[in-house]
Amino acid sequence: MPPYPCRADRSCARNERGRHGGNSLWEECMVRIIDFCFLGLKATIAALLAGMVVLVFGNVVLRYAFNTGITYSEELSRIFFLWLTFLGAVVAMREHGHLGVDTLLRRLPPSAAKVAVLTGQALMVWATWLMISGSWTQTLINLHVSAPATGISMGVFYGAGLAFGVPALLLILSDMIGVLTGRIDVTTAEFVKDSEDELALEHDPSLAAPSAKR
Repeated sequence: MPPYPCRADRSCARNERGRHGGNSLWEECMVRIIDFCFLGLKATIAALLAGMVVLVFGNVVLRYAFNTGITYSEELSRIFFLWLTFLGAVVAMREHGHLGVDTLLRRLPPSAAKVAVLTGQALMVWATWLMISGSWTQTLINLHVSAPATGISMGVFYGAGLAFGVPALLLILSDMIGVLTGRIDVTTAEFVKDSEDELALEHDPSLAAPSAKR
């Protein structure tokens, strides 16, 4: 039910927006910026996947049909695949699409569930920080090392860890703040998906139609 079911209550809505208008406008603006950034990430992932397909398939066609090939195809497609994987992990983390088991969490009382979630998120922050630190070190070490076929700096290869680690750390911290402030209810929130089927149904509810008919 909407907060103001009657049109006559619009004045009430305006008054409330006036009291909280600054915060609401700021939050809405930030959400739109973040949504736009993740839309750009998804477009980048699609472009990387398309580039992989073109490079690998094109190289196969050239090799068997024309007895030639693209010398940097394998190396470049490997870099594309690495960045595609890490960027996709960031998108899945924001959508809480990673697979996991929360059976025990569902059986805990709210206070214990909150402690368990915060403990798990603290461990995730620690692990993510280790990844950021290691990726940064390797990026600096290999910054002036060139890949043999393409000549691209190997810092690009190891930089994928930073591209995942920094946004992932911010997302985890955001969830932790939400749990601590009560904005996220641990008893109803979904932090992981139990199976790939559940994730598929979330993106395409029509897949549940055959089972419903039975």
